[in-house]
Amino acid sequence: MPKLQASIQLASSENKLPSPAQFRKWAKAALRVDTEVTIRIVDEAEGRELNRTYRGKDYATNVLTFPLTEEPYLMGDIIICAPVVAKEAKEQHKDLLAHYAHLTVHGILHLHGYDHETDAQAELMEGLETAIVTKLGYASPYLITEGA
Repeated sequence: MPKLQASIQLASSENKLPSPAQFRKWAKAALRVDTEVTIRIVDEAEGRELNRTYRGKDYATNVLTFPLTEEPYLMGDIIICAPVVAKEAKEQHKDLLAHYAHLTVHGILHLHGYDHETDAQAELMEGLETAIVTKLGYASPYLITEGA
């Protein structure tokens, strides 16, 4: 089983945040190779600034992934914007922890080189996300729910 070295930074004023242990559990479930990752949970201002600086998009997004190196093991940063996650979970009628689990898995898969730029890539990545998230005990993240 691949090894995980994770630093969890809770830099958000949101009061319903998962524990560092939960983030580690979700990240470990998605590992394909030994990985060192920092998962930073931020508020909207920091999320927006990072998205603007690194992607040229002037809004806070749910998750950003910054791969740093692949040798001698995978290393990178994952930024999750807590207010965006909370808003999406509410709008999509999803359990908040399930949404955090999904976005953590999504970020780890990005570190591993998975992407969703084409339909084929998206189908592969979404299939992996669904398998991992459901194995963790949550509903499929792509399940359309009543009223969503």
